[in-house]
Amino acid sequence: MNKGDLIEMVFNKIGGTKKGAEEAVDTVFDSITKALSKGDEVAVSGFGTFLAKKRQARTARNPRTGEAVQVPAMQVPKFRAGKGLKDAVK
Repeated sequence: MNKGDLIEMVFNKIGGTKKGAEEAVDTVFDSITKALSKGDEVAVSGFGTFLAKKRQARTARNPRTGEAVQVPAMQVPKFRAGKGLKDAVK
């Protein structure tokens, strides 16, 4: 499933226009992205939790040359599946 398929499913479920369904999907994704960029968690009951996690700086190796490369500290998005999602996937 891709974003277009998701928009189609929202459109079929709630009706209206496809543009409205696309705006609804984009609003959800934008809201999650903005919250994570501020360091907030987004918890959706029964689905899961989106969070921004701090990754420490580290030394890695370039696989082609074997040369050591410094990887800076950064924030990375994480997702923890909730019980409802885990049970649905079983």
